[in-house]
Amino acid sequence: MRELTERERIERSILTTYRKGVWSKFVRAVKEYALIEEGDRIAVCMSGGKDSALLAKCMQELQKHSPVRFGLEFIVMDPGYNPENRALIEKNANLLGIPAHIFETQIFEAVSEVVKNPCYLCARMRRGYLYEEALRLGCNKIALGHHFDDVIETILMGILYGGQMQSMPPKLKSTNHKGMQLIRPLYYVHERDILNWQKGNGLSFLRCACRFTERSEEKEDESKRREVKRLIARLKETNPNVDISIFRSAYNVHVDTLIKYDSKGKEYPFLERYEEK
Repeated sequence: MRELTERERIERSILTTYRKGVWSKFVRAVKEYALIEEGDRIAVCMSGGKDSALLAKCMQELQKHSPVRFGLEFIVMDPGYNPENRALIEKNANLLGIPAHIFETQIFEAVSEVVKNPCYLCARMRRGYLYEEALRLGCNKIALGHHFDDVIETILMGILYGGQMQSMPPKLKSTNHKGMQLIRPLYYVHERDILNWQKGNGLSFLRCACRFTERSEEKEDESKRREVKRLIARLKETNPNVDISIFRSAYNVHVDTLIKYDSKGKEYPFLERYEEK
């Protein structure tokens, strides 16, 4: 029997070794939320990190085995990476057999002097450039590597730091790019299973290529998302299923008990609803 190449071994591990934690949950989200439809052309957005790399491989495998016919593009936006990070992205794309289309922007330079919320501005600019490039390539959807942990962290961050209750949906329609949708196929996949896939295959990805965190690692450690990660880890010590409970909270919202909620731009205050009963 022919010995598998490193790329083939990595691909096969998704369907075998990591089938339960990765592949099955990936397929479940795609089916439950109708993320991929016949004739779609999807731009898989790759950042150089582990999440989007695994997403790219899962999408390639799904394209091979799914009865639904859809096209794929793999896009990497270089916002101003240093040469070492750019080289690592290209190396991994070659190793994994991902035909990455890399395009350059000057986002890091544009936000370098921004004092208030530079990360928020950077994220918005990145999303806009990705949509534009996807459209240019004839795509109607972009796929991002957000996973289960991103969802529950977003829920808690909204409550603890934003004073609001909101989640991260599995898909959404772009408000600024007509006809475009954003999908999150790793919605049910836990970060620990992504890490297991990475470590089990001896892979190395960008952890964070942001110029701001390169200058200040301490600042990164104190980020709100890291604080929430630590909080969830502490809560899991006494309640191992607390992450699942947080996730399910977005499925069990009793709007009649809310003081106010917004839907499609309209506010529904408690007193108005109370008087209508």
